[in-house]
Amino acid sequence: MKCLTITAHTDDQQDLTNLLNGIEQVQGFSIIQVEGHGIESEKDAFLSAREKVVGSSPRVQLDIILQDNDVSTVLDALRGAAKAGNVYYRLTAVEKSGHL
Repeated sequence: MKCLTITAHTDDQQDLTNLLNGIEQVQGFSIIQVEGHGIESEKDAFLSAREKVVGSSPRVQLDIILQDNDVSTVLDALRGAAKAGNVYYRLTAVEKSGHL
């Protein structure tokens, strides 16, 4: 299993949610409100004047647990719909997952 973590501007949250809800391989996901910091902030079209002064922008982080063979399908769907350069991802191994 893998955990696909997606980080995007909060303005993209609804579009990402709608997209992920339409992908059969995605059984569910978590959304966390985060702040983004990085050298690319000068190029970020979403940043307001306040965010440029503060040095961060509001982001959402989505965590999705996927079977190994479903990762490519989900990433391809995201690539096809994401605004270029505004959605970041990382993929990590999941040793166990379940309900308590």
